[in-house]
Amino acid sequence: MLRCGSSLLLALRMLSSSPSSSLIFPNPKLHQLHSSSSPRKPFCIIPLNSPLRGSCAPFHPQRMTLSKRFSATSADLIPTSSSAPFRPHSLDSTGSDSLVVVSFYKFADFPDHADLRKPLKQLCQDLFVSGGIILAPEGINGSICGTRESVERVLSFIQSDDRLKGLRQIESPVSAEQEAIHHGHSSSSPLAAGEDAPFRWDHVRVKLKKEIVTLGMPDVSPIEKVGKYVSPKDWNALISDPDTVVIDVRNNYETRIGMFKGAVDPCTTAFREFPSWVGDQFQPDDADVEHAKVKEGSNESINKDAESPKQKMPKRVAMYCTGGIRCEKASSFMLSKGFDEVYHLKGGILKYLEEIPKTESLWEGECFVFDKRVAVEHGLVQGNFKLCYGCKQPVSDADMEAPEWEYGVSCPYCYSTKSEEEKERARARQRQFEAWGVIGGPDKGRRPAAKADSIKTDQTNDSASG
Repeated sequence: MLRCGSSLLLALRMLSSSPSSSLIFPNPKLHQLHSSSSPRKPFCIIPLNSPLRGSCAPFHPQRMTLSKRFSATSADLIPTSSSAPFRPHSLDSTGSDSLVVVSFYKFADFPDHADLRKPLKQLCQDLFVSGGIILAPEGINGSICGTRESVERVLSFIQSDDRLKGLRQIESPVSAEQEAIHHGHSSSSPLAAGEDAPFRWDHVRVKLKKEIVTLGMPDVSPIEKVGKYVSPKDWNALISDPDTVVIDVRNNYETRIGMFKGAVDPCTTAFREFPSWVGDQFQPDDADVEHAKVKEGSNESINKDAESPKQKMPKRVAMYCTGGIRCEKASSFMLSKGFDEVYHLKGGILKYLEEIPKTESLWEGECFVFDKRVAVEHGLVQGNFKLCYGCKQPVSDADMEAPEWEYGVSCPYCYSTKSEEEKERARARQRQFEAWGVIGGPDKGRRPAAKADSIKTDQTNDSASG
C-alpha cells in the first residue's frame, strides 16, 4: 500500500527523469498525462472521494479506473505540494464550498419528462450535486444537496424548460459537522460519505414515475384546480378559527413526532390512503344517509355507519404537509369531492418553521424530513430524532433504550413485523456497512473476478471440445 511521504516523493522525482518511468504507470493514459505535463510535479493519484489532509490517502489500484467518475484531466492528478484539505475541483470554483439542501417541486403538463432524465443526472454528477429527483407526466419533485453555486446551476437548468419555471423551493442549511462528513470520510465510513451526511455526495438518483407524489388517482390534477395558498404568517389565524378543520396529510410515522396544535391525524401509512380516509370521515351535505336500525336480540352485525356516523362536510378545511406538495395535490382532490373552502400551507411545515419564531408558533414537536437529518426544529435546525435503518422510521433516545432496538436492524415500531430471516439479513447489511462504509462491500457493482482454477478448467474444456 503506497502512501505519499518523503521517500515516495523522492522516488517519483528520480523516476520522472528516467526513460523507464512509464513502468510505474500501468495505465498508458496516466503515463501520457504525466509525461506531457510541463513543468513536471510530483503527484499521487487520489480517488475523488478521499480527503487530502496533509498527507495522501491510501492508493488502491483495483479501485481506480478512468470512467465517467474520473476524467483524464490534470484535476485528477493532485499535487502533493498543497496542504489544503482536498475538495473536488468543481466545488472550489467560487472559493466557497458551503453546502445547502434545497427541496423543490412543480406540477406541470410534462408528457416528455423522460427526455430530461439523462442530461439532468449527468449535470448533477458533473457538479457533485447529490440527492433524489422524480420526473413524471405531472411534473418534477426533488431534494438535492451541494454547493450553492452548483445547486443553483442545476435548478436553472431545470427551469430552462418553460413548463418548469417557478419551482417551489425550500432551502435548508447544513451543519458544519454534516458538511465535514459530506466532503470526506468518517471513522465509521472509510469508503463513502458518513451516514449522518444529508446525502451521499457522490450519488444522485433521477427516477421516472407515474406521479411525482403518489395519490393513486391520475385524474386529480393540481394543474387544473387547486386550493388557496396560505402564507406562514397568515396560517395561525386560519387554523385558530373554530370553523376550520385542520388536517395533517402526512403519514403516521411523521405525525408521531410533531403536528400543529389541534390538527386531525388521518393515521395513514401512505399518501394513497388519504382519499379512502376522506370518504370514511365525511359525507356530502346532499347525501341521504340512513343508519341501520339494530333490532333487539338480533345477531346481525352492527352497521359501521351506525357505530361511527360520518361528519358533515366542514365549512372550511386547512391542510398541511412537509414541503407543500402533498397538501397541494390533496386540495385538488378535496375540491373534486365537493368541499368548498380548501386551504393549504404554502411551502409546508418547513417554510413555517423557517419564518415563524418559536415564541409565536403553533407547531408542536419536530418535523420529519426525508434525508439523513431525520427531523428539524424551528429555524430548520436539525432535531433530536435518529433513523431506524430497519424500517426508515424516526426513533427517539427513549426508543433506542427499548429491548426491541437493535442498531441497523429493528426498533419498537418494526420489531414485531419482521421475521427472524429479515432481521438476520439486516444484521448482515449492517456488518457490511461497519466494515466497508457501504452496503455490499468495496466491490459492489463490479463483476466478480474469475478465479484462476475456474479459468484453467474452462481452458481445458475448450481444448477438449476443440
